[in-house]
Amino acid sequence: MYQPPNANSWVKYPKPNPEAKLRLFCFHYAGGAALSFRSWWDDLPSTVELCAIELPGRSFRPRETPFTHIEPLIQALTPAILPNLSKPFAFFGHSMGAFVSFELARLLRKDYNQSPLHLFVSGQRAPQLRDRHPPIRALPDSEFLEELRRYNGTPKAVLENAELMELLLPTLRADFSVVETYSYTPELPLDCPITAFGGLEDWKANALDLEPWREQTNSAFSLEMFPGDHFFLHSAQSLLLERLSQLLGQIVQIPSGVLLKEIKPLH
Repeated sequence: MYQPPNANSWVKYPKPNPEAKLRLFCFHYAGGAALSFRSWWDDLPSTVELCAIELPGRSFRPRETPFTHIEPLIQALTPAILPNLSKPFAFFGHSMGAFVSFELARLLRKDYNQSPLHLFVSGQRAPQLRDRHPPIRALPDSEFLEELRRYNGTPKAVLENAELMELLLPTLRADFSVVETYSYTPELPLDCPITAFGGLEDWKANALDLEPWREQTNSAFSLEMFPGDHFFLHSAQSLLLERLSQLLGQIVQIPSGVLLKEIKPLH
């Protein structure tokens, strides 16, 4: 029976696919989990194996302390994901996940001479831009919950369940801290293509916030907008997955003789 290479606490294979030519690693948003992508795997090409990243402090890892800064998060994630890069791969990250996937791609290039074949970033401003909105991670609970309502990603029933929110708030605050304390360090642009996805009604990351992702690649760049707000990846899921599948289908048309570089540190 086929077993994924390293289905550890960080990397989930919801539907293992031994025939896949490409692995798509999906990085969730603040407050999300690997299960945020549970409805994706049946709508992706048969040549693609979905690998969902699960950060500490949620879902299958509720007792682990969530990260509050991106640097230690990336340092901990890297050794967990490395054994899973035995096939060509691409990254998809939404909101917080866009920064996580971007910084992971930069570290893999720097230390392991590895690169995703494509980086898909979604619902997040380009990293070199300042956040136009004030931080919310340290707001009193009532104000923090009100800000969460603006994102329109947490069901009303969950927001109004005091006991449940008491359990969820520490991880939510930690995730927002990861984004709000993120400090961009200039480096050379990535060599892989970047596609930025956005919601036409997203107040947090509009087209002007997304367009400068172009500066982060030496390769092709495209910006594609969908109907919906910050969580268009759910409300416009069928449209997004249709387009993502088209792009992934183009990526997997790689010559059979192309070999992956051996994964080893550069220093």
